[in-house]
Order: sequence, then C-alpha cells, then structure tokens
Amino acid sequence: MTTSAEIAGEASAAAALANLKPQLEARDTTGALIPLDLTAAAFFDVDNTMMMGASIFHFARGLAARKFFDTSDLALFAWQQLKFRVGGRETRSGMRNSRDSALSFVAGRPVADMVALGEEIYDELIADRIWPGTRALANMHLDAGQRVWLVTATPVELALIIARRLGLTGALGTVAESEDGVYTGRLVGEVLHGPAKAHAVRALAAREGLNLRRCTAYSDSVNDVPMLSVVGTAVAVNPDSELRDVARRRGWEIRDFRTGRKAAKIGVPSVLGAGAVAGAVAAGLAYRRRS
Repeated sequence: MTTSAEIAGEASAAAALANLKPQLEARDTTGALIPLDLTAAAFFDVDNTMMMGASIFHFARGLAARKFFDTSDLALFAWQQLKFRVGGRETRSGMRNSRDSALSFVAGRPVADMVALGEEIYDELIADRIWPGTRALANMHLDAGQRVWLVTATPVELALIIARRLGLTGALGTVAESEDGVYTGRLVGEVLHGPAKAHAVRALAAREGLNLRRCTAYSDSVNDVPMLSVVGTAVAVNPDSELRDVARRRGWEIRDFRTGRKAAKIGVPSVLGAGAVAGAVAAGLAYRRRS
C-alpha cells in the first residue's frame, strides 16, 4: 500500500522536473565549459541549512504585511512553527497542525498570485538570510557539473523561487493541490518532511538516472536523517544536537556556519535562526496583548 509520504515524494519529484529547464552545458564563473556529471547531484535542506530561519515563517510574515491575515494569525502560526521546529520529532497531531497552517495561506487563491508574492517576499525577507558558506558548497557542486536541488517542507512554488534566485537546478517541496490554477486547500500526500524527503530524492534519482551513492545531501536537522541516509555522502550543516550526535557516530562531515556556539547549545536558534525566534517571540507577545 502506498503511503502518504511516498505520494508526497513522487508528487514533489514530478513538480520539480516539470519546472526543470533543459541543460545542455554548464559553465564556471569564468565562462569556461564544465563537463556535465549526469549521475551525481547534491541535495540541500533549506531552513537553517541554506538560509537562516524558517522560509515558510518569513513567507507568512510577508503575507501578513500585505494584510492576508492579522497579527494574531501570524502569532499562532509562529507558535506552531516554533513547536514544530524545536520539538524535533513531530507528533501526528503536530504535523497535521503545521500542514493546516500552511494550507490556510493558499486555499482558494490563484497559484500565479502566490508565485508573484513569493518573488517579492524573497527580495524583502529571504535574500539576506542565505548562509554564504552553504551557498559556496552548492556552487562547488555546480562547478563540478552536478545538479543541485533544494529539498524542503516549504511549498514547492516558494522553494523553486529560492532555487532559481540562487542559480540552482531546482527544488523538491511540498505540493499543494490546485485546480484550474487555484489552490484547493489540500495537499498531494503530506508535508515533504522526514521520510517524505527521502522518498522525493529516490523518486527524482530514479527519473534522472542518478547514482545515489555518488550523491551528497546536506541538512541541519535530525529529522532529515532518512534523506541523509539514502546518499553516499551526508553532511551535517549547522546541526541540531541530535544530528550532531548522529553525524559523529556515522562519521559524517559537520559544517557549522553559525558564529555563536552558545546558541547551538541552547537549541532554539540552532533550528529556527535567531531572527525567526525573535520574530516568533514578538508575535507571541502581540498575540497575548490582543487576547
């Protein structure tokens, strides 16, 4: 029997490849031709791996600024995201709440409108939060002629914007169902998280002819161990304490681009990013004052 995680992974791979532009050649920063490596690729988680903080939270901030919902709605979403990220291994009810929060942003709205807003919000709130160190790792794979994919629970439309702006190949993300160009408020499968990410990577590899033993994956979260485990090389980037322990036991490389080691020990900024946590706290206080 096909699971919702498998359905999500297949849908994400299909969406990623539907938006893939043909690549006949690759060039480095000097303009020199790079031989394409067609059987190897790199997969990067987004939140606190490629960027500081949670991309969906900043997307929500951008929508709130445009009066898509009020401060109390943002506060509730911030609190749910904080629990979702800090809690580590999610409960079924927690995943359902996070899913419902994500869908509430888009239900009944045209896909094209959300994509246009995503472009604006990327410029306003996400561009300056990209980790230079992680971006350099991604460019290293591109310079080797490999494709580079983002893999994230963020809606695939936003993930694709981030990937394109960074010059990456594409993105695997959560697929929200749409009919006639309008979101229905339902997901295809489930949020692309945990095992669903691993299914998406396998599905993409099967369609693209990738040799997963030659592929590399990067993440900050122990929840991504399934994805990290399906490739030949796993790298823990800005890892939470649990992933750091797993990486040490398994001999995985660890890269940490954060400057404050105290923050990593506390744990909250290590999974959300200090800016997102501050925003969540401020939003929570605003919500309490309104209650």
